[in-house]
Amino acid sequence: MPKFLRIGILQSNVSGYTSKAWCVRRIGSAVFLKWGAVKVHGAGDGRKVYWTLPPREKTVRCGTAQRAQDYAKAAIARRRNHRYEPLAGPIAIRRRSADRSAELKQALATIMIVDIVGSTEKAAKLGDARWTKVMGHYYAAVRKELKTSRGKEVVTTGDGVLATFKVPAAGISCATAIQKAVRTLGLEIRVGLHAGEYKMSGTEVVGLAFHIGARVAAKARAGEVLVSSAVKDLMSQSQIRFRDHGVHQLKGVPERWRLYRVED
Repeated sequence: MPKFLRIGILQSNVSGYTSKAWCVRRIGSAVFLKWGAVKVHGAGDGRKVYWTLPPREKTVRCGTAQRAQDYAKAAIARRRNHRYEPLAGPIAIRRRSADRSAELKQALATIMIVDIVGSTEKAAKLGDARWTKVMGHYYAAVRKELKTSRGKEVVTTGDGVLATFKVPAAGISCATAIQKAVRTLGLEIRVGLHAGEYKMSGTEVVGLAFHIGARVAAKARAGEVLVSSAVKDLMSQSQIRFRDHGVHQLKGVPERWRLYRVED
């Protein structure tokens, strides 16, 4: 059975940040699809992949074996075009502890969400080979600045990064440094930062703070770094300048939040 794994953030998943896997199989004139959220542990030959919830399933009856074969090939091609990577081996259903809450560790951090503006259009214009090369330089630049600012990379999407910092000033400094670095690649980014608590269970991170950070980033325009009032309030003694960006209702987030734009 061909299997495809996409490592990335599902922004619509309100319970946390996960990856997604698709399985495609043809038997005769029927195609069987299976997909859902997964967790990835380890790397290389020791990597293990688990369904976080029972996967969804669908059967497509194509009438003839040739149509089913064409359908399966097209389904596989679409997922490869979306930067899914081939996944070797089965996907297991992980047995969770009945007292899962006891495994959770709580932490406080400044959360940074970086997103490339217009990435789909740029990828289509450049083509897969050139875009892959640009993205390699992009992630190298991002990781260089994260290392300099002592930030911790949590997860990456096809064109974005989620990272945490112990202090907000380091996160803002990192965001502006990344902006300057990726402009040399012809890329513009939007960045959102929020400070709050989140919980960790192994490699899994959950918490409303991550979603607030993502919604703050979504409010930013190309070239902007926006921060929530929670970040601004922690920086009363900082030399970093902010411009009031108004009060906003963040999608799916309770209450309204005042946002601030980081000034150059």
